[in-house]
Amino acid sequence: MTTGSIGRATPVAATPAERECLARAMYFESNRSDEEGLLAVGTVVMNRVDATTYPNRICDVVGQPRQFATGVLTKPMRAQDRPRIEQVADAVLAGERHPQVGRAMFFHTAGRRYPYGNMHYVALAGGNAFYEKRGRGAPEPVPAAATVAAASPTRPEREITAAQTILNEPARNICRVAALGMAGHG
Repeated sequence: MTTGSIGRATPVAATPAERECLARAMYFESNRSDEEGLLAVGTVVMNRVDATTYPNRICDVVGQPRQFATGVLTKPMRAQDRPRIEQVADAVLAGERHPQVGRAMFFHTAGRRYPYGNMHYVALAGGNAFYEKRGRGAPEPVPAAATVAAASPTRPEREITAAQTILNEPARNICRVAALGMAGHG
């Protein structure tokens, strides 16, 4: 099982409430970062919606206990951030996906370290490290039929960086990955 660059998926007809839940997850989980970080979190939310092991509604996925930031559905959002967040949420609902996140369904704050050997890292974005769980007990990946193979016309394929090369190594290297990801930001 390998995460591929999916770039685009089938558009989703969402209610205003589901759009709001998606926007809130992206806002609070990406540390209000750039569009890439927002898109990466949105991709994980939609991957979970598409997976058989999670609820099939956006608000149900975002509202699951201990899965997303505390208060993600209730904390206030800054009014000046809303247009940008909603624009990215609309792009996610229209089928845009973060190409490096692929079908991954998990992330944690970049720089944290976990001793698990089943974490296959695929991307760094918005202050988070995105990964797939591999091996026994791992959830089923998003069905390939839910995705469209063509890359997003609005987001060119990114160059492979040193951080992306290391991302496929075991979890013990996540601090090194996070440091590489931050190298160009400081």
